[in-house]
Amino acid sequence: MAVYEHLYRAYDGEEVTHWSRFLVIPRYAVREVFKSKLFTTLFILCFIYPLIAAILVYLRHNANAVALLQINITELLPIDNTFFNTFVSVQGSFAFILAVIVAPPLISRDLANNALPLYLCRPLTRTEYVLGKMAVVGFLLSCITWIPGLLIFLFQASLAGVGWLWSNLWMAWSIFFGSMVWIILLSLIALSISALVKWRIVASGAMLGLFFVPSAFAEIINSLFLTKSAHLISLWATINSIWLGLFRLFVRQTGTVRGTVSNPIYERQYFDIALLEPPLWASWLVVGLICAVCVWLLARRVRAYEVVT
Repeated sequence: MAVYEHLYRAYDGEEVTHWSRFLVIPRYAVREVFKSKLFTTLFILCFIYPLIAAILVYLRHNANAVALLQINITELLPIDNTFFNTFVSVQGSFAFILAVIVAPPLISRDLANNALPLYLCRPLTRTEYVLGKMAVVGFLLSCITWIPGLLIFLFQASLAGVGWLWSNLWMAWSIFFGSMVWIILLSLIALSISALVKWRIVASGAMLGLFFVPSAFAEIINSLFLTKSAHLISLWATINSIWLGLFRLFVRQTGTVRGTVSNPIYERQYFDIALLEPPLWASWLVVGLICAVCVWLLARRVRAYEVVT
């Protein structure tokens, strides 16, 4: 409009604080995600195991229900660190499936349609843009991992008493921190692949291959060389070691292999080879290096304009 008409007015609406501007991205992205009936159905199915876990906790403390169902109390799973480690592992698998479905198109769609300049020309930095995309994955995965996990933990604490709560309070931290490590790792890997590949199907396939192909090679190497050190190239084995460590279940010696050797005096001599898992610090180092590489890739790819030389 012409300035001389003096019809312009200053914006008098509600101002958004600087730190929360990136939340605009997940607000609309989550809404788009749930428009898919397939994803909504899968998301609901992810709550079946938490429901089963809550029922097991209830039966463990309700003698009437156990007697009505004619269940032997000794056959019920104890509610301990093994129980919650299994919960985190199962829900972590569902979280991986959701990440493969949701995360690949988050950045690739913007790159394919040259939409990054529209984001970055506004008061939104590249870091806030990436955080907004990560918040989409983080919110959805949190809903099926540490949030129901902590609710089940509090449910168990309310039935077992304050004494159980104080003696097992560390498990609440293990549930939260173990789930968050997995969520951050999945988010960074998925967004990095999304930033490198502009096709959704190819990005989803690349993410599946990144998790399953190294795991297959790790098992082959372990079998050939009678070791478990190759688990460091398997993201599944690495995160599983971290979870076991957080829940105080990690044991380096996981088994033995019977070996044989020819001897001129004896026909055959047997010996046992101990198979040792890589130390916990090595698993944490691998996760840290992968996250650092993903951050570097996002810093290189998330730009308003791409200069081709």
